[in-house]
Amino acid sequence: MTDKFSVKDKIAIVTGGLGQLGTQFSASLAQAGAKVAIYSRRAISPEQLAEKFPGLTDNIRVYVASVTDKESLEKATEQLIADWGVPHILVNNAGIDSKPSGSADQNSPFEVYPKKYWDEIIDTNLTGVMLCCQVIGSKMAEAERGSIINVGSIYGIVSPNQALYSYREERDGVPFIKAVSYAASKSGLVNLTRYLGTYWGQKNVRVNLISFGGVKTANFDKEFIDAFLARVPMNRQAAVDEYNGVIQFLASDASSYMTGSNVVVDGGFTAW
Repeated sequence: MTDKFSVKDKIAIVTGGLGQLGTQFSASLAQAGAKVAIYSRRAISPEQLAEKFPGLTDNIRVYVASVTDKESLEKATEQLIADWGVPHILVNNAGIDSKPSGSADQNSPFEVYPKKYWDEIIDTNLTGVMLCCQVIGSKMAEAERGSIINVGSIYGIVSPNQALYSYREERDGVPFIKAVSYAASKSGLVNLTRYLGTYWGQKNVRVNLISFGGVKTANFDKEFIDAFLARVPMNRQAAVDEYNGVIQFLASDASSYMTGSNVVVDGGFTAW
């Protein structure tokens, strides 16, 4: 069964592959022998790439492309195919959210939530995935093989619990509401995944979703972490590398009969 989990010599695209989780996915796939094309909005120098991915630069290249710009995705994919061939794996990882430290209107009540923030997040998290699947998934379908992995969230299957954020108003005197746009974008991925899983089923292009829980970082208030962990049966957040295994599983032949599925990896948060 060991070979079933192999991604050696497969060609993978990771969107947002220079971010916190994207770096993990890119490095772990490259360490497993895949050739990894990172699609990033910003260029990176060879020196920066070597510093970020020590010992892996033979297997990792960066292509400048924005998931919200179809033309840039087409140009990057044409160059990738010329360099390495048609990709076997697409990890739709690029995504944004309203920043907890952002302006008050980014985290305002639903009744007055600005449309511009809705548009920004939906354009990246949902429309961006659709465009990547159009451009890259169509090449996979022509080759009649491939695995598309959409990166979702627990907030795509349950609503944000506003009680987790109530301490902000008590502390700062300003209401803090976890905005609707992120949850809407990630829930949209649930059915986009099912749609494409059925649409490309006979082309042997598998499309699956991973719904992640919280990741341990230094960017959250202690009050939030304490309230969040009280709702996680495992009583901890995920370590930054704990999602790599499920990415490789879905990228490999070990998941060859899976498509249209939602794999929930959240420490049990949605089990309660």
